[in-house]
Amino acid sequence: IQATSLGAFAAILEDGFVVTWGDALYGGDSSSVQDQLRGVQQIQATTGGFAAILEDGSVVTWGDPFYGGDSSAVRDQLRGVKQIQATQNALAAILEDGSVVTWGDADFGGDSSSVQDQLRGVKQIHATHMAFAAILGDGSVVTWGHAGFGGDSSSVQDQLRGVKQIQATLGAFAAILEDGSVVTWGHADHGGDSSEVRDQLKGVMQIQATGLAFAAILEDGSVVTWGGARFGGDSLAVQDQLKGVMQIQATGLAFAAILEDGSIVSWGEVGYGGDSSAVRDQLKGVMTIQATSLGAFAAILEDGFVVTWGDAL
Repeated sequence: IQATSLGAFAAILEDGFVVTWGDALYGGDSSSVQDQLRGVQQIQATTGGFAAILEDGSVVTWGDPFYGGDSSAVRDQLRGVKQIQATQNALAAILEDGSVVTWGDADFGGDSSSVQDQLRGVKQIHATHMAFAAILGDGSVVTWGHAGFGGDSSSVQDQLRGVKQIQATLGAFAAILEDGSVVTWGHADHGGDSSEVRDQLKGVMQIQATGLAFAAILEDGSVVTWGGARFGGDSLAVQDQLKGVMQIQATGLAFAAILEDGSIVSWGEVGYGGDSSAVRDQLKGVMTIQATSLGAFAAILEDGFVVTWGDAL
């Protein structure tokens, strides 16, 4: 099941058919394309539109055209599609030949014409709310979309070599390089400026993000954070507990880390998952954590029980 941000759902059934419901204007009504929705393999959602990849590699879109729900302008190019990524209002598809096709709001990455000749051998695409970043086969990166929200990586372009992984907040990107260092760009308040912790970002294994902050797990199991302090960018209050970290999960406003002993450390916006003290005694033997997009966590324990905390609503 996938969901738009404006109240619509799309479910892929076992037989490859799709069922939609919710706000009709924003993807909840797929009747205009229902006869095309056969053999659906994957669905991607924007704020108010959906895009489905079919078995034959073609794409079907529906919902509000402003949010990428109309791909008619590029329909003939959408052949052999392997993966689709989305910003709030635009979509980008990687084709079998490693090229990229984009559509939707130009200000949100729907127009990639300025970098189209660079988009060759694309392996992965990642997105902030307003920009895209593509990792090429040679480990370099191409960006487009809103310049202030990650669409302009020119200030760090010479550092973006040997990129293995990219993570994104609402307005910034963080790239892990082959040597375990990190390069960031985009909105400074959203984690685009990591200069204060640059010397600590060595041997980075994984990065997770809230809407405005990043958290990196290092090889020794410690954690380095930066970005919006209230939203997880400042982990000072729990730093001495962040040892032997195995995994980090995030809501839009807080982080939760699973330690080697199966306990949990959380930080960030208190009312949105950043404070797990009320259930601390229950958080033993945690296997995995799942998060809502705004403010709640659910932890599955070894015995199969579930513990939740964060925004009750």
